[in-house]
Amino acid sequence: MLLYIHGFNSSPASFKANALKDALTRIGRGDEFLCPALPHRPAEAMALLEAILPQHNSVTIVGSSLGGFYGTYLTEKYGVHCVLLNPAIYPQHGLRGYLGAQTNLYSGEQYVLTEQHLDEMRALFVPKLQSLDRYLLITATGDEILDYREGVERYAGAEQIIIQGSDHGLSDFADYLDKILLYARVSPL
Repeated sequence: MLLYIHGFNSSPASFKANALKDALTRIGRGDEFLCPALPHRPAEAMALLEAILPQHNSVTIVGSSLGGFYGTYLTEKYGVHCVLLNPAIYPQHGLRGYLGAQTNLYSGEQYVLTEQHLDEMRALFVPKLQSLDRYLLITATGDEILDYREGVERYAGAEQIIIQGSDHGLSDFADYLDKILLYARVSPL
């Protein structure tokens, strides 16, 4: 199963989630895709994700931005494999500038990002990664939101694809679908 974890203020309706779901559907594996709509509270989002994992024998996570941060926590705790797409490395610091009123880009849900959100992210931060062989990092030098070099450094020793240019949303994501499916050991039925 592929568990796609969307990013901050995103949803299962995102471009990358739909592209991945469509790729799996084309090869007859669409029923192996899962992308839950995550609550904005990190502790609640993690509780939901941790409830999903035991229900499946083999899981590969694909985590985008904040979803990559969550995916890292789950990979280290449960030993699953994880594809990181422009992952947030330190959202407990990086999202400080976003404190205040927020609106989910897809659902329109409104909420207030507070210090408690950041505290919940701090609780999920894994200081030292032990399972670098379980990660594939796909990161773009043109990411306008996150510094790709932080990901390259944090996941040094993991398989890495560094895209020259591109952007935070990975507008060229379709170019990497085959690599992601290969890494996840997904092939046509």
